[in-house]
Amino acid sequence: MKSTIRKSTYKAIYRLLDRVSPIDTDCGLLCGAACCTPEKDPDAEDVGIYLLPGEEKIHSRDDDWLEWTEDRAEDYEFPDSWTGKVCFINCKTPPVCPREKRPIQCRTFPLTPHLDENDELSLIYNDLELPYACPLIYEGIPLNDDFVEATLTVWKHLIRDPLIYDLVKMDSLERG
Repeated sequence: MKSTIRKSTYKAIYRLLDRVSPIDTDCGLLCGAACCTPEKDPDAEDVGIYLLPGEEKIHSRDDDWLEWTEDRAEDYEFPDSWTGKVCFINCKTPPVCPREKRPIQCRTFPLTPHLDENDELSLIYNDLELPYACPLIYEGIPLNDDFVEATLTVWKHLIRDPLIYDLVKMDSLERG
């Protein structure tokens, strides 16, 4: 699976997102970093995140804070255009991680991209069933405007990649 997004572009996206935050303080302080340290059910699968296509270019498999696995995209619910390996990562040091190295989907949470029937991009609160409760979502805490604007800018750029567009479109259609 080959992404059209270059390593330098991912680095620029990370730098942009480094300058913003959903709220004026570390949101992990509100919930005890629930998204990084959810209660583990012994029968549940590992809590972690799939990297976006090409995002693995800016992470090192030698980083001691990450555990890497690779899965075949065809074995999971990814768009048909996704073939080959996808990288799944788990943080081995929760709730402490190098914030400047967090994946894009961690950086833009609790927002997620949504494409409407006219392919207009908007941001909505993440509506996936999660193993934790995010107070930003369930308490309706207002998000910083600069965070929302930067997140929208990032996703507008990311969906130019056909693989990422296909993922956002698939997720949007499933949402209805």
